[in-house]
Amino acid sequence: MREAALLLAPWVFACLLLSCCQAARQGQDVRCGACRALVDEMEWAISQVDPKKMIQTGSFRINPDGSQSIREVPLARSEGNLLDLMESVCERMEDYGERIDSSTNRKSYIRIKSRSGEAMDLSEASLDSRVTGSLKFACETIVEQHEDEIIEFFAHETDNVKDKLCSKRTDLCDHALKMPHDEL
Repeated sequence: MREAALLLAPWVFACLLLSCCQAARQGQDVRCGACRALVDEMEWAISQVDPKKMIQTGSFRINPDGSQSIREVPLARSEGNLLDLMESVCERMEDYGERIDSSTNRKSYIRIKSRSGEAMDLSEASLDSRVTGSLKFACETIVEQHEDEIIEFFAHETDNVKDKLCSKRTDLCDHALKMPHDEL
């Protein structure tokens, strides 16, 4: 009996190790997907603000030489507007579904609700409240933990924000650099 238990121990350990690795990868897929969806939603919301609208930022104090340190920046990329957008961005995770890549078995997240109301192809997406709940929680965690980085990127960066923020800066996506830029 004891010998049988000793023979099974490596198999049990291997199964436990494999299930832990899969759970960790699934957690990373959700965090990566939430980050990439967050970037998409922020970029879309920024694009909806009139680019001609400007806001004054800086100090309204008068310097000893009589000047003020005020400058005008586009409203869309101002810190105040970005903070407002970040308050509601995670609510839009309900508009995403899960897709599993058949070759890598990795999960990604795609928009399942059109912003314009037109019909979308949902053949590759799995719709599940558990998925959207996990995605929303991951999004809220990312916003809480990386608020400064998110504001910094959207205030100054306009090119390839997904890879720069989600992979290089926050390490939320280890595999995202291999993904096409329009894929979540």
